Amino acid sequence: MPGLRAPSDYSQEPPRHPALLVNSTEPFNAEPPRSALVSSYVTPVEFFYKRNHGPVPVVDDIDKYSVSIRGLIEHPKELYMKDILKLPKYAIAATLQCAGNRRTAMSKTRKVRGVGWDIGAIGNAVWGGAKLADVLELFGIPKSSNKSPCGGRHVEFVSIDRCKEENGGPYKSSIPLSQATNPEADVLLAYEMNGETLNRDHGYPLRVIVPGVIGARSVKWLDSINIIAEECQGFFTQKDYKMFPPSVNWDNIDWSTRRPQMDFPVQSAICSLDDVNNVNPGKINIKGYAVSGGGRGIERVDVSIDGGKTWVEASKSQKAGIPYISDDESSDKWAWVLFEAEADVPETTEIVAKALFFINFEICGITYRWIAGNVQPENVEVIWNLRGILNTSWHRVNVQAGHSNL
Repeated sequence: MPGLRAPSDYSQEPPRHPALLVNSTEPFNAEPPRSALVSSYVTPVEFFYKRNHGPVPVVDDIDKYSVSIRGLIEHPKELYMKDILKLPKYAIAATLQCAGNRRTAMSKTRKVRGVGWDIGAIGNAVWGGAKLADVLELFGIPKSSNKSPCGGRHVEFVSIDRCKEENGGPYKSSIPLSQATNPEADVLLAYEMNGETLNRDHGYPLRVIVPGVIGARSVKWLDSINIIAEECQGFFTQKDYKMFPPSVNWDNIDWSTRRPQMDFPVQSAICSLDDVNNVNPGKINIKGYAVSGGGRGIERVDVSIDGGKTWVEASKSQKAGIPYISDDESSDKWAWVLFEAEADVPETTEIVAKALFFINFEICGITYRWIAGNVQPENVEVIWNLRGILNTSWHRVNVQAGHSNL
């Protein structure tokens, strides 16, 4: 593509913060220290996790860079950055989370395949850009459409990035057209992150942000957007990021039996403590994050200092000075909450955190709140899967009272 290219080697990688915990160098995959995740509601760019599948693309000439809009539309066209910048700009606070977040803990039950993430393959940023619904409207696809006039039902995002899983082809994925054209879904063609131009690791010059959905669908370094009849047939849509039961292994797996994973389930993790901690007996602060996919707010975060026998409710926050209410317009529906609880730890114990959300629905004018299925599972064994994705089990850390390392 003129203006943007995918290098054939790793000699032109961007600089990264030395405090990042590196899981692989080529391609570069790294996460921040746990404590950095709860240092602020908006994750600093340098501490936002880095997820790459190959060498990071290079922009040679931003004026020549364009995105091809094609497929089941009447008039395919190249869209340049100047065209995108003319569209209304939106700033959306949204948490991105790799589907493999907390994979390392799952692998302790049984071995899994994938990058060995701790709890840091997640971050919250304010993304700036044009709504995809506005872009598609330029090409004759009305807002809130389930089907384009030419028969398209899905929107495929293709990167300039090349990866071995696609046999040297581009990374790609897709979302339903109904989601792409829904203004309330806030799907962005983003060119800013936290008020600054995207950096190379995070998709410069242009990427997709699909709020509330696993990070694999928020494709970076956009090359083309295709309106297609069926969902993307690429590797990361059809043969990865699907949730299988513990009984499925690499000998009996049938990828066609599962739909691609989209929304991520309710999740929480303790960030102020390591897996094993030595502390002085007395009060300690327990801090972490909680988030749920699909724009569903967090109703409650519970913390236990006795391995889950008894619980206290943690406080929750997003923006400073504004009380967090899960379904209120003042809250950022696509973003995480940070939680905090104070506990008296007199002896060696296990500290546990879990989050839940409610779904409101109305029957005959009466509003009900539904909780079933919207809590984290107690144990990782029941959700173990061979790819180690969606580990949303209760997060547990061990505290040994007597000698402090905090």
